[in-house]
Amino acid sequence: MRFSGKILATVAASALLLTASAGLLQQGPVDRRAVMNDSVAQEKATAPVNESSIIDEVIWVVGDEPILKSEVENMRMQAEADGVRWTGDPDCSIPEQIAVQKLFMHQAEIDSIEVSESEISQSVEQQINWWIQNTGGNREKVEEYFNKSITQLRLDLHDDFRDRQTIEKMRNKLVEGINVSPADVRNYFKELPEDSVPFVPTEVEVQIITRQPRVSPEEINRVKDQLREYTERVTNGETSFATLARLYSEDPGTARQGGELDYTGRGLLDPAFANVAFNLTDPKKISKIVETEFGFHIIQLIDKRGDKIKCRHILLKPRVSQEAVTEAIQKLDSLAMDLRAGKFTFDEAASYLSDDKDTRSNHGLMTNTSEQQLTSRFRMQDLPTEVARAVDTMKVGDVSSPFQMVNSKGKQVCVIAKLKNRVEGHRATITEDFQVMKNVVLAKRREEFLRDWVKNKLKETYVRMNDRYKDCKFEYQGWIK
Repeated sequence: MRFSGKILATVAASALLLTASAGLLQQGPVDRRAVMNDSVAQEKATAPVNESSIIDEVIWVVGDEPILKSEVENMRMQAEADGVRWTGDPDCSIPEQIAVQKLFMHQAEIDSIEVSESEISQSVEQQINWWIQNTGGNREKVEEYFNKSITQLRLDLHDDFRDRQTIEKMRNKLVEGINVSPADVRNYFKELPEDSVPFVPTEVEVQIITRQPRVSPEEINRVKDQLREYTERVTNGETSFATLARLYSEDPGTARQGGELDYTGRGLLDPAFANVAFNLTDPKKISKIVETEFGFHIIQLIDKRGDKIKCRHILLKPRVSQEAVTEAIQKLDSLAMDLRAGKFTFDEAASYLSDDKDTRSNHGLMTNTSEQQLTSRFRMQDLPTEVARAVDTMKVGDVSSPFQMVNSKGKQVCVIAKLKNRVEGHRATITEDFQVMKNVVLAKRREEFLRDWVKNKLKETYVRMNDRYKDCKFEYQGWIK
C-alpha cells in the first residue's frame, strides 16, 4: 500500500488536531471569545480556495491510490509533445485514464507483475530519441520545451515508464487466452460494408548505410585538457566544482544546479558513467575523465544512499567539424555511385562498411520496433523523418543521395538509403492481408474483454473524486457511486 507525502502529512495533521481537541476537553471551561475566534478561523480554512493558487492536491482516490493534480498536468504535457489529441474534455478524460491505469496497477500488484530495469531504460531512451528526432535532432529544443535536461528527463520518465510497462504486461496477461480463428475473421468482414474495411497504408522496407563523422584527435585532446584544468582548479582550492559546472558544463539542466544529479540508481545512468561514479568514495576527490555517448565527463561524489548515488558532473561535448561531415558525405556519395554501377550489392556494403550496429548484421535492413511484432515494414510516418523524406519519391531498388539524420543513440550521422520494397496503400483483402484483418478482429475482441474487466473492477473498488469532476461525461459509468 503506497501513500503520497501529502496524504501522510494530512493524516499527521489530523492526529495532531485530535490530540489538541482531547487536551481542550480535559482543561475544563474555555474562553468563549477564543472558541468564536477559532470557529472563524476554521470557516476561513474551509472556504473555497482559488485553484490557480494550489501547487498540488489529491483530486481522485482509486482504491488506496491517490491521483494528484500534477499527474494530470504531466500527462497533458507529454501528450502534447507526442501529438496526442484527446476525445472529449481533457480535464475529465485525463483523470479518468489515470484512474483506469490505477485499476490495472492494483491488479498487477496482486498478480506480482514485474518489469526489469533494462526494459524501463530501453523504453525511456526510445521515447527521448523520438522527441529528439521530431525536433530535427535538436536535443536543446527538447530540453527547452520541458525546461529540463535530458538527464533529468530520464529520471522523471523512469517511474512513468515502469508503470506503463507494468500496465501493458497486466493487460497482456488478462487477454492472453483470447484468440480468433480464420472463420471468425471471415465472418466479421463478410457483413462489413466495403468502406468500413480497414485501409492498409503504404508500407516500405528500407536499407541504410551510415557513416558517423569522426571527431578529430585534436578536438578530443582539447576537451580532455579543459576537464583536467577544471580538476586542477578545484583540487587547488581556486574554485568549487559546482561553480565550474554552472559556468561550463554542456548539460543545460544540471549546469544550472551546479552539475548536480539527485539520488539515482545505476540502471538509469550510462554504464561507463555509473561504473566510475559508484566507485567514488571521497567527496573531496574528482574522478578520472569518463567518456559516454554524450561526451566527456568529470564527476564529484556528494553522497551514497543504499543502491543510489548523488553526484555532480561537468559534461563537455567534442565538436564535429564541417570538414568531417563533408568527408563522410563524400565517401557515401562515392559508395552510392559504385552501388548504382553494380560493382557490389547494398547487402555487402551494409554488412562491411556501415557504422550502424543495429542494422549492419541484417544487411542494413531497418527494423520497425513500433509494432507489436518485429517487422521490416514501415508506414511512412513511422520512419525517421529524414529517411521518409529520402525514400518518398524513390523507386524500388533506388539508392538515395547522402543525407544527415539523428540515429537511435542521438548521434548525428550521414546516411544513404535503398528502397528495398514498397506496398502501395489499399483496402485489406482476406487473400493478401489476412494477418492485418486478423489483428483488427483480435484487437476488437481483446478491447471488449478489457472494457468489461474495467466495468467489473469498478464495482468492487472504492472511488472518491473532487466535486468538480462529478459533472464530467466519462467513458465508464461506474466512477460516481
